[in-house]
Amino acid sequence: METVSHHGRETAYEVADRGGDGPPICFVHGSGGSRDVWSAQHRLADRNPVVTLDLSGHGDSDDIDARAGYAALSAYVDDVLAVLEATDSRVLVGNSLGGAVALQLLIERDTDLDAAVLVGTGARLGVLEDLLDWLANDFERAVEFLHGSDRLFHDPEPEVDEESRKQLRETGQAVTHRDFLTCHEFDVRDNLGAIDVPALAVYGEHDQLTPPWYHEYLAEEIDDAWIAELEDAAHLAMVEQPTAFNAALTEFLDIVYERDDAA
Repeated sequence: METVSHHGRETAYEVADRGGDGPPICFVHGSGGSRDVWSAQHRLADRNPVVTLDLSGHGDSDDIDARAGYAALSAYVDDVLAVLEATDSRVLVGNSLGGAVALQLLIERDTDLDAAVLVGTGARLGVLEDLLDWLANDFERAVEFLHGSDRLFHDPEPEVDEESRKQLRETGQAVTHRDFLTCHEFDVRDNLGAIDVPALAVYGEHDQLTPPWYHEYLAEEIDDAWIAELEDAAHLAMVEQPTAFNAALTEFLDIVYERDDAA
């Protein structure tokens, strides 16, 4: 684990590098998660250095004193920018809240990226009012709801389900609630035209948290965008179907860089 200092705090990140000559890829987790959710993407490290980070208040990163919504989202964007700069990452991958962070960064900040991958996310991420209430007042009920059929997972192995529950509990109620409230307030539907890098929208076919049409909308509204469906997966498709996810990502990057080389 490494850390980068910025804005008076430390953001933790990890780099897996097995000598690949591709550009570094930075992966950003979703609500209540940590960099561990991307463990299966370390398989890509023989092709591209794999950078995974913990957003503020998650995993090994310092927390922030920021209200849910734009303030928290902006702080998370600062986390990602600091890690991008520290690792020279050229590709940004975000899941769920991490996808919102990626979109906000691409729209508002001056960055020099080659591509973005948006996984289980959307231009607007409204959250069920009952879930917000459970996150505030009955955290275990919220954890149970999120692990219901076709939410975080479609048909996970028991150890995958248990590890996901454990991660939410480790992140804790306060930070996880802040994450979901931040998602609930997120809406960049009118700003997607500002994104000027190639983007891939990836979704699990059974995802009820961010359904397929969320990703269809991204692919339609972002000027240079592709879309990929992963079968037998829900919201955390990169966990449930890592081989298919990694293949979709590498195919997308091959297209982007071969196109650039030909230009």
